[in-house]
Amino acid sequence: MIVGVKEIPFVFDCRGESLVGILHQPRDVARIGVLIVVGGPQYRVGSHRQFLLLARALSAQGFPVLRFDYRAMGDAEGDGVDFADVDTDIAAAIDQFYKRMPEMQGVVIWGLCDAASAAIFYAYKDSRVKRLVLLNPWVRTESGEAKAYLKHYYLARLCSGAFWKKLFSGQWKVWESARSFLGMLKKSKISNSSLSSRDEVLNSDAPLPERMAEGLRRFNGEVLFVLSGKNDYVACEFRDMVAVSADWQALLSRDGVQLKTLPEANHTFSSAQWRDQVGLWTLTWLDDLSTK
Repeated sequence: MIVGVKEIPFVFDCRGESLVGILHQPRDVARIGVLIVVGGPQYRVGSHRQFLLLARALSAQGFPVLRFDYRAMGDAEGDGVDFADVDTDIAAAIDQFYKRMPEMQGVVIWGLCDAASAAIFYAYKDSRVKRLVLLNPWVRTESGEAKAYLKHYYLARLCSGAFWKKLFSGQWKVWESARSFLGMLKKSKISNSSLSSRDEVLNSDAPLPERMAEGLRRFNGEVLFVLSGKNDYVACEFRDMVAVSADWQALLSRDGVQLKTLPEANHTFSSAQWRDQVGLWTLTWLDDLSTK
């Protein structure tokens, strides 16, 4: 607990199901609140207590924070919901956030992995959302995953002394590894479909990166991306996707979009050093917003 900050648990409704939220309510409240959306399979505390500790750090500086379990996560009721279909859950959480903090003038959505992707799909539909903080966005496609493994896993193995030692000692399973490699190579050649209409892209089975790009294009607020390093294949896949996508390169070069990287960090920023750095970047970015 933080002195001067109340942590208030409550239950709220989402389509007849009960969701659980924790509001971090500072005594002196900033104009902007932070909604932490969980990535699956996680709940409101987060890996290594990251969401809890981040909420306490931000609320200690005056920013109200709401973290919650969407349907089927943590202590929430309901059946499993795909991250691309949690708009109703996020909207219900923001409604509750404003109900309890009516003086707020905007919300920042903070999400890791597929929660970052869910935030992109939601943000442009709700004018209350002013900014996004997106960590290691999930852009998984079959071909994208295969390319990431080919580039970052197999290449790293070829450069590893342990690999060659294992190979020459006869411990390496040649045929099993070869089948795996060829399978990845085949998947990496799968071409992504492309639809001409942007509305068609958002409302279709177009590849996830294309749908996310269209969602982000429609969002007028500022965005902070935070990526882990080479040991996180989700972040690698995002970087590889951007490298070959003119649409994404244009989106990341827009005014108000920042990209920061922690080269040594893993996917969930599991060390105190990485977690604190993410918290500091978030806080600095919020301070900038609160003065505008």
